[in-house]
Amino acid sequence: MPETFWGRIVMLLDEYSTSFLRGAGVTMVIALVGTFIGCIIGFAVGIVQTIPVSKKDNIAKRVVLRGVRFILSAYVEFFRGTPMMAQAMFIYFGSAAVFNINMSMWFAAFFIVSINTGAYMAETVRGGILSIDPGQTEGAKAIGMNHVQTMLYVIMPQALRNIMPQIGNNLIINIKDTCVLSIIGTVELFYTTKGVAGAKYLYFESFAIAMVMYFIMTFACSRILRFWESKLDGPDNYDLATTDTLAHTSGMYKYSAEKKEEE
Repeated sequence: MPETFWGRIVMLLDEYSTSFLRGAGVTMVIALVGTFIGCIIGFAVGIVQTIPVSKKDNIAKRVVLRGVRFILSAYVEFFRGTPMMAQAMFIYFGSAAVFNINMSMWFAAFFIVSINTGAYMAETVRGGILSIDPGQTEGAKAIGMNHVQTMLYVIMPQALRNIMPQIGNNLIINIKDTCVLSIIGTVELFYTTKGVAGAKYLYFESFAIAMVMYFIMTFACSRILRFWESKLDGPDNYDLATTDTLAHTSGMYKYSAEKKEEE
């Protein structure tokens, strides 16, 4: 056994590098898939929660929509108000005890992370939709768009840009929070690290390696997502080129000057 800290780190990496990498791979797969499915759930729930209802609508629509919204609100509040570890225990062991459903490790991990993320994303999406100026909706309706078209072509593209940072934040949180799934036997990075630490009785060194690996994964994802956000922003200035003499834009004047030079 090496006497120095760095010597023990090198020894652990030499013997268990494959195990650490496999655990990190499982962590990333669960976080990515769970975040993706959770975003789909969140978008669906957030959109339903923002469907407009007025007294002019028929009573059946109002009753059904209010009932659905009550169920979705209960889902959001429950999964946002309880820790993921308790949810994992409740779902994994409760489904087997009450409903005789024996979930596989992968299915349970994806399911738990997805529905937890979906609850947080639902509020994010709802806030993103409500943050768009009402004039956008009024303008879309003025040119004949229905609610679905307005959401699809006008509201959601703008809301998506606003909530992109939160999507990235949820991914980073999920990378770290997958460690709670070790309680149901999911062999991710934290579970692997506990096994290595217990085998060698080197807890400080083992978890130092795990912390560095978690940091590398979260830092890389945050950089990639920030780069994606910058691409969604587009250029700062737009120069329109048009021959319409009624539209007085800088682009028209630039276009006209270029046209005269060519002539």
